[in-house]
Parts: sequence; C-alpha cells; structure tokens
Amino acid sequence: MNRVLIDRDALAENVATVDRWVGGHGGTWSTVTKVLCGHIPTLTALFDMGIRSMADSRLDNLRAVSSVSPDIERWYLRLPHLSVVPDVVELADISLNSDITVIKALGKEAVRQNHEHRVVIMVEMGDLREGVLPGDLVDFYKEAVAVEGIRVVGLGAQFGCVNGAIPGIDHMAHMLIYRELLELKFGSKLPIISAGSSILLPLMHYGSLDRNINHFRIGEAIFTGADLVSGGTLPGLRNDVITLEAEIAELREKSLSPQAETGGHTPFDVVENDVPSYTPGQRGYRAVVTLGQIDTEAQQLVPLDETHQIVGASSDMMVIHLGATPGNLEVGDVIRFRPGYGAFVRLMNDPYIAKHLVSANGAELSERPLGPQLTSHCHSGAH
Repeated sequence: MNRVLIDRDALAENVATVDRWVGGHGGTWSTVTKVLCGHIPTLTALFDMGIRSMADSRLDNLRAVSSVSPDIERWYLRLPHLSVVPDVVELADISLNSDITVIKALGKEAVRQNHEHRVVIMVEMGDLREGVLPGDLVDFYKEAVAVEGIRVVGLGAQFGCVNGAIPGIDHMAHMLIYRELLELKFGSKLPIISAGSSILLPLMHYGSLDRNINHFRIGEAIFTGADLVSGGTLPGLRNDVITLEAEIAELREKSLSPQAETGGHTPFDVVENDVPSYTPGQRGYRAVVTLGQIDTEAQQLVPLDETHQIVGASSDMMVIHLGATPGNLEVGDVIRFRPGYGAFVRLMNDPYIAKHLVSANGAELSERPLGPQLTSHCHSGAH
C-alpha cells in the first residue's frame, strides 16, 4: 500500500516551537491547513494541540475545519472571487482582499447573512502576486472602511510564493509606515499586520523582526521544518513530520543505462538528480513503485535511505536505484521518502493515496489524540 504518514508527536513539537517563538515575539498566528486538504484526523489533532485559528485557501477545507469545532477562527487565504462570496462569508471569519468590488460584494452578503465580515487588505510588496499598490492604498482603504457589513482589521502581505521574493527589514518598515499613515488619516486602529508566511520565521527566530509585525500565517514550517530563506531545516524544528511509504511492485537487476536511443519527449519533466555515469553493460538493482508524477512532485521526494536514488518517474510509476544489491528489500516491501511541501500537498490531494495520522512508534491514531494545550498565540486576536 502507498500511504502518507503524519507523525502527530513530531507535528506537536513543531507547533509548540512556533507558538513559543510567536509568543516571545508578542504576536499571534494562524495555522495554514491547506496542505492537509481537509484531513479531519490531523485537523482534529491540531485543535487538540490548542490551535484556535486555521487558515485555508479552499472552501471545502474550511467546511472540514468548521466540522472540527465552532471555536476555530477561520481565515480564507485565496482572494475571493465573486461567484463564491456567499460561501466565503458563511465559512470564513476573515478573508484577504485586494479588490474593492469584491469587498463591496462581501459586505452586501454579510449584511444579508446578518453578521460582520472581517477583511485584511493585502499590499503589493514585491512578489507580484496579489496586493493593492502602495500609491493606491489610501483611496482603497477609504472605500473599504465605508462598506457596510465589513470591518477592516489590518494589512497583509505575501512573499516567496510566485517569484521567491525574500522579505527584508525595509519591507517590514514600509508595512508599519502604511499602517501608521492610515491610522492617523482615518482615526481608527488597524490591529493586525499579517506580513507573511513561514518565510518570516527565520527573521523572527534570529530576533531581526520588528515586534509590530504581529500576525503570521504558518503552514510549511510546522509540516516540513523548512527554512525558506537559507534552505535546509530551521534550527529548533523537526523535518520528520511527514513520511511517504511506496510499495515495491517490481525489484530486479537491470542494466543501468537505457538500451535505446534517448532524447524523445516524455509527458512529464525528467527527474533531475545527480545520477552518476555508468559504464556500458554495468548492472544494478532497480525497484519500481506505483507512485508517479500524477500523484506527487517526484523531484521533491528524498529517500530516507541515502543509498537509494530516484532515477525516473512517469505518470503512475517511479524507478529507484538501490545499488549493487537489493539489501533486505523484496517485492511487497516499502521504500520511504521525505516529501517537500509541494510533493506533500499533491499527495494529500490525491484520492488514491491513503493518509494516516500516527504516533511516534508508527501506530495509527484512531481516537481523538490528547496533548498539551498551547497558549493563546495561535489566535489572531482580531475580534
């Protein structure tokens, strides 16, 4: 069986570490759950760890969050499009916005549903995804705060998602200047500066982030431990929360070089690893597993056995070089991998892959897990 294992204990350690960092910074955070694709056991585990604010970019996933507990504050991360405004108002307490037409539609729907909808205005800070241009911000804000049914609670920004823009001290200073300008001009407080995702954690961890940057949307770091600025694992976080197990369907000694002319087109990008050159006629053991590019991002899978190497992947199968011997492996055994964030989200979104929340010893957690509760740092504080 091919399956994804989510280590509840490792996840709890990362959650507690991030919560401690954010608390020490004087801020709050929302756990970004979009990578889980509505996986109820893991959402429930997060709630039992003390998480009370969850953020997602899929409305169906927010429905899953709502089913876990009505006490969870829900953020909608993807820009709302007009056709889903009723669902956004129903399912999300707060949404990120950069279009005044959409904000007006959200306000109208909030009035119809007889409650207030909170909005964070996204500002373009260099990654060239969503965001109001700084020169337009005053006029945009003036219109937004006048919309009935809407309460503007802060400013936000996104880094690193499209062009890999890395946030710096100057970016943060500009965000604070924009807030000060709006508060002085309009005489109302903007309690939230939600200036980024896991990419801000290195600045926070090393004490370089202004404490007025006070809200964070954290997902990748708690699931992979990744340092999104320098690479590798951020000190203090674990990188072993997620394990992929792929069952071996074929294991055989084969030639290590193709036995035909190469260079033809393939449906997917070639897996680019540092594959050593082989001498003509050299042979070795290769395993074939029934996972491919349809299921995940093969380039982002790292075999836990350092002697194993992914040498190719098609739509439904992947080839792993085992070496001069197969070791103790045989058909029916599994090869284990550590997926990157992109590989993980595709696996979770694949209905053909089993997903299991497990304890540290690998036992599946079938009952509601209990654990130490966090402080209040996992809530945005925007009420």
